[in-house]
Amino acid sequence: MGTVISITSGKGGTGKTSITGGVAAALALMDHRVLCIDMDIGLRNLDITLGLNDRALMDFSDVALGRCPLARAAVEHPDLKGLALLTAPMSLPASLTADKVRALLSTARTVYDYILIDSPAGLGPGFRLAVCGADRALVVATNDASSLRDAQRTVAELEDLRQVHLVMNRIQTRLLRKLRATIDDAMDAAGLPLMGVVPEDPQVILCANLGQPLAVRGRKGAALACWNIALRLEGQRVPIMKMR
Repeated sequence: MGTVISITSGKGGTGKTSITGGVAAALALMDHRVLCIDMDIGLRNLDITLGLNDRALMDFSDVALGRCPLARAAVEHPDLKGLALLTAPMSLPASLTADKVRALLSTARTVYDYILIDSPAGLGPGFRLAVCGADRALVVATNDASSLRDAQRTVAELEDLRQVHLVMNRIQTRLLRKLRATIDDAMDAAGLPLMGVVPEDPQVILCANLGQPLAVRGRKGAALACWNIALRLEGQRVPIMKMR
């Protein structure tokens, strides 16, 4: 049975979508069957990050509401074998419930090794749908105080999950000495173990504009960080990357 992982943060602009696409691509390149589900209803961008813009005709609500089977709605990546996308609707259907999302995820578990959910910003209805059937969560935060506070609030909403980890994103190496304390404080305040530290990297914007997931750009910078997160999800012990 596949594992469902929600990538969330509470605050918008932390880089959840690039992390989702990068880790998903790395897992697919490790010969896993991976389904990305964009649950950022109305503001979806995961299709752009994965290079699948305008390919998705049906969305996850069509599957959850029985209008379309998963096999038809999930768009296979043309270049990354095993990677597929289930995109988000432009609005939240009133009939879409947590139970229906859980049923969708139960079906996906039988087909895919990993199901990665790109959660929307905030802690509203979209967030609750994105985490309702998850086995574990990655909470993405940056080093600014508001992001760390929102990460802590998000953790409080995830108390039913056994495995919740912190990913610190967009870390600037020139400020690393000062930020070490920030990362430690974030881990202590949120009570979360650290899953990864992702450096600020211009390749992130380049990849987004090219429609290429980070992991396909090699194993340096943010791409390497995504590979390392994927390996840790697999249970491998990988040291946090050194940044100078």
